[in-house]
Amino acid sequence: MTPGCPRCQTPVASVEGSGGTWSCPEHGSVSPLWRPGEATYDEFAAHLELAGTFPTYLPWPLSPGWRLTDFGVVEGEATYTCVSGTSELDGPVDVIVVAEEPTTGLGSRCAGTVHDDPGHELGDGPPASKVRLDGQPVSLWPVSTSDAGTGTASEWDRSVLAGEGGGRWLWMVMRPASALLLLRDPWLLRDVSTLGPALLDVPFGGPAPSW
Repeated sequence: MTPGCPRCQTPVASVEGSGGTWSCPEHGSVSPLWRPGEATYDEFAAHLELAGTFPTYLPWPLSPGWRLTDFGVVEGEATYTCVSGTSELDGPVDVIVVAEEPTTGLGSRCAGTVHDDPGHELGDGPPASKVRLDGQPVSLWPVSTSDAGTGTASEWDRSVLAGEGGGRWLWMVMRPASALLLLRDPWLLRDVSTLGPALLDVPFGGPAPSW
């Protein structure tokens, strides 16, 4: 697992003599995001150890042919996972799930939005979809990416939904944008830190998403 900034791609550096403080040139002192060089079972075990009691959510059970391709943790503040597979209508699909404390900024980085938290759109009108988070229903609202300044094409390459579950922000980022239709039926998201031996059956590997 290697450290990085949870809010941007800028490398972080350990501050000498600070007792474990990390610094990003863009965002100052940060709690680092720990990511694997490659998605493997051993790296995921290290991820869960760093995450401790902070939940790590996966769509569960994984559909046939889908794999866990990326994951990361900001100790005590956030986790994310990415599963990748194919759908009949969209071809290759990436689904990123982020659980985070407010102002961490990891969900925004994965989503390509400009604010650390989802924003005022949450709760404005009916939700776009719902998921079940460890058995509890969670409403999700669309989060606009139009003010990210990334150009028209990239604004439409993903769909971003967010809501509140378990007292934390829950983000779902789906690429391509049309993959949002996969949520027509509610998904079950499970904290896989409690799965134990069942994790041995999770398929790992494949290209990590670009974000």
